[in-house]
Amino acid sequence: MTALFKHLARRIHHEGPLTVADFMAEALGNPKHGYYVTADRFGLAGDFVTAPEISQMFGELIGLWCADYWDRLGRPATFALVELGPGRGTLMADALRAVSGLLPDFTRAARLHLVETSPVLRRRQSDALANHAPTWHDRFADVPEGMPLLLIANEFFDALPVRQFQLTEQGWAERLVALSPTGEALRFVLGNPGGLTTLMVPPRLRTGAIPPGTVIDLGPAAQSIALDLGQRLAASEGAALIIDYGHSAPVPTDTLQAVRRHQPVPVLETPGEADLTTHVDFGALAEAATSGGAAVCGPVTQGDFLRALGIEARATILRRTASREDTHEIDSALHRLIAPQAMGALFKALALTGPNGPPAAGF
Repeated sequence: MTALFKHLARRIHHEGPLTVADFMAEALGNPKHGYYVTADRFGLAGDFVTAPEISQMFGELIGLWCADYWDRLGRPATFALVELGPGRGTLMADALRAVSGLLPDFTRAARLHLVETSPVLRRRQSDALANHAPTWHDRFADVPEGMPLLLIANEFFDALPVRQFQLTEQGWAERLVALSPTGEALRFVLGNPGGLTTLMVPPRLRTGAIPPGTVIDLGPAAQSIALDLGQRLAASEGAALIIDYGHSAPVPTDTLQAVRRHQPVPVLETPGEADLTTHVDFGALAEAATSGGAAVCGPVTQGDFLRALGIEARATILRRTASREDTHEIDSALHRLIAPQAMGALFKALALTGPNGPPAAGF
């Protein structure tokens, strides 16, 4: 029984069952016991590995993508370089290292802003990016306006809280998190079906083609940030690059999952000690950003995106001075990043730009 479970049990006792979104917000971000607040969860010794930790090539190419768009914008003298959920700072460190030797004016013009709530990860980011004077924010809305924006969000949107709804014989009902009859575990229950709950489900899913028992994820938090991004890009020049795992078109299925020590575990079993994610609905993100005024490029698969940026050529260059062991690691990382059976197909890339901005590379 985790410390966070005891907190959740008290909250449920006083407030009643929690929405899945409230449960996720507590499990991942509770100020005392949240998953991302208490420890560094990245890497082989942690619970999961992200693309920047797999190979330097990923961050290098993202850095060059940003520099290319900065050049297309006319090389503004100052701009906000923003990352949402920077992890250990690995991606941004590789990105700035790759660009600094080629376009030093880019790094001089960049004002680095990191959106991160975890004090543990802020310390890691501070070590990795000490030479670039980052400023931290709890929310994207706190990033200063009034200058061009270049933003990166790699595996950020998948961890944002979602609400879940299940179709019953009586209509759509919200999926909630409650205590078991003994009070010693958490369980899923359903709220009252029909009524206002049905209106929260998108019209395209209120058809008779979906069988009872279907569970869907809806991400109001992700859509809110995408809308904010669209409005920001419509008001000033710039671009945002979103890379995550998910689907290009809406899929009516439950994608909520928990991972601990690189293995799937029951979602409600160890709150605060397992990562919780859902597949990103890129169509919903694009729709929200467009309604805010942005233009949309993609989504395309991560494999196609990285190939278009030249990851295979970069791997060839790295092999020239690599040992046999390092060459094997380069080849293994390349396969993992772009192969369809690895990250290449499930992961997608989506770019948002200003309504009249130049096109983004890789799309």
